[in-house]
This record gives sequence, C-alpha cells and structure tokens, in this order.
Amino acid sequence: MKLDVIDRRILAVLQTDGRIANADLADKVGLSASACLRRMRALEESGIIAHYVALLDQTKLGRRMDVFVEISLVGQSNEVLEAFEKAVARATEVMECFLMAGDADYMLRVTASDPLDFERIHREQLARLPGVLRMKTSFAIRPIVRRTAFPMDTG
Repeated sequence: MKLDVIDRRILAVLQTDGRIANADLADKVGLSASACLRRMRALEESGIIAHYVALLDQTKLGRRMDVFVEISLVGQSNEVLEAFEKAVARATEVMECFLMAGDADYMLRVTASDPLDFERIHREQLARLPGVLRMKTSFAIRPIVRRTAFPMDTG
C-alpha cells in the first residue's frame, strides 16, 4: 500500500491518540467521517496499523529499571538461533529482543523493579536460555528519549 499525505496524517494522529473518535480524527485530517473510516480500515487490512495498545508507565507499575543484556551464542546454526528465540519469547520481563550484527548476537531490554529483581530474572530466565555462551549486562540510569511514534512526513 502506498501512503499519501492524508494516510500519513491519520497515522501521525493515531500514534499520539489511538482512542480518538473517528469523527474527531476526520476533522483533524480534513476528511469526511466515512472517508476517514475507509482509510483506517485499509491501513489496518494492509498491516500498516498492526494493532492498538495502551502504553503503560513502567515506573508507576514498579518497573523502575531498564537493563540491556548483550547475548553471544555458542554458534549460529538455525537450531541454536531458533531455540534461543523461542525461549527468549517466553521470558516475560524481556521487553525487546533484537538480532544484532557486531560483537553480540542479540540485544535484550529487560525490565526489573530493582537490582534484586534483576538477579531473580537473571537466575530464573536469562541463565536458562539455551545456547548462551556469554552475557554482558548494562544498567540504564534513566531514559533520555523513549518514543513509540514513528516520524511521518505529513506535508
């Protein structure tokens, strides 16, 4: 699906307010309510809008720490990679996992309430991941930029 300026405006608004009423969204982007709804459905059906979520404040939930963990595996075979990826997907405190190029094979962002909680996560989840050769952990002091919205060229 090729995005035009109106589609990008719709996406820009939805990224900041996913619960906006269709009529209000239509007003903001300069469309009728029915045309706006048709475009939203097309964006959803194409997969550009993957799904809608509520973004939670992790500190208010007691998850005050972000910990970044670089993982190096014992090898690069499909079996090793697949086993690791399946297991890490089940680790609930792993908020993000990226396959990397460079020194580490994977980079994880883990959320924890405090150092003792991270110790528990390390012992119960990270240390049990299959195929791990080495882990390097860095504790974030505080976030500087944390975005959920992608930049949109809205003309």
